Amino acid sequence: MKKAEEDWERLKIEEVPSAKGGKMNTELKNAVLATDLKAQYDACAKKLLGYKDILARILIEAVEEFRGMSPEEVKPLIEDDIHIGKIPIDPGLTNKVVGVDENGKEIIGMNTVNEEVNAGYILFDIIFYVSLKAGRSKIIINVEAQRKEPIEYDILNRAIFYVSREISSQKNREFVNSNYNDIKKVYSIWICMNMSENSMNHIHLQNDTIIGNQNWRGREDLINIVMIGLTKEVSPREEKHELHRLLGALLSETLREEEKLNILKNEYHIPMEKSIEEDVKVMCNLSEGIEERGIMKGRAEGRAEGKAEGREEGRTEHLKQQVQKKLVKGKSVEVIADELEESVSAIENVLEELRKNA
Repeated sequence: MKKAEEDWERLKIEEVPSAKGGKMNTELKNAVLATDLKAQYDACAKKLLGYKDILARILIEAVEEFRGMSPEEVKPLIEDDIHIGKIPIDPGLTNKVVGVDENGKEIIGMNTVNEEVNAGYILFDIIFYVSLKAGRSKIIINVEAQRKEPIEYDILNRAIFYVSREISSQKNREFVNSNYNDIKKVYSIWICMNMSENSMNHIHLQNDTIIGNQNWRGREDLINIVMIGLTKEVSPREEKHELHRLLGALLSETLREEEKLNILKNEYHIPMEKSIEEDVKVMCNLSEGIEERGIMKGRAEGRAEGKAEGREEGRTEHLKQQVQKKLVKGKSVEVIADELEESVSAIENVLEELRKNA
């Protein structure tokens, strides 16, 4: 049996006792299992995106400072401390005291938390520092992955909140007091799957002169949002879709393990370390589980619909028999409707059906 099937057999629950000692509803069981699989899939997707070989290629296409560089040049600039699902976004939680310096002053760093223990926190998917090629300074990069565009809120509004937190959380970590010139440039890069077309947008500050020619000192490039839209189908192999093809193949729910690894290895020359191969395999197994769960859900819904139709047909047939018996006794439509607790129009419909059959 294939690994996906073995995993699926392990996850199957024939009967789950409820808190009241009864049996958990089948639909609820399906929802619990589907949610668990999707959560595991999302966690695996973040882990794959967090590999430096993948991040380097995202930076080259999405961040101006790295345009024209090779992955081999960008990869060493990415700091090793890549936080995946560990840094809270909420005000007051992003930073924490991590020690004191030689002068006794507190050193503030990013506040890593255990996602399982602190399940109520909203966390950055991926956040890390990267040095500029001249080594002058660093910028902070946040990468977020979305299975689809949300319908309950506008995704750009959420991206603005995230990039704002990347700025505001630098207080006491990257700069102190009023040293605002020490603020690091930030990017929030959003990868949204299952979109209608491949796309990439750079949203940033713009200075529109309305009156006069005053040159206000400061950096207009501190805040950057990059929105990347991926279609469900993997993009063709062409230069303008190079990043989209890589991300589409990496995050695809339909490509087989061999196809994914072939694209990563032979087209993008990404070193196939054992860890990345294993993560790709896990992701493909989870995709198969999600697909099978969808099929099972569809079958269950079909069976439920069939049962409902069967019950309705049985009820209609029983009503016909009752009406026929009362007609033989010479009862009127109004009396039959009253005795069977049905409307007069319902009884008339039954009579019409009986006449057609006769």
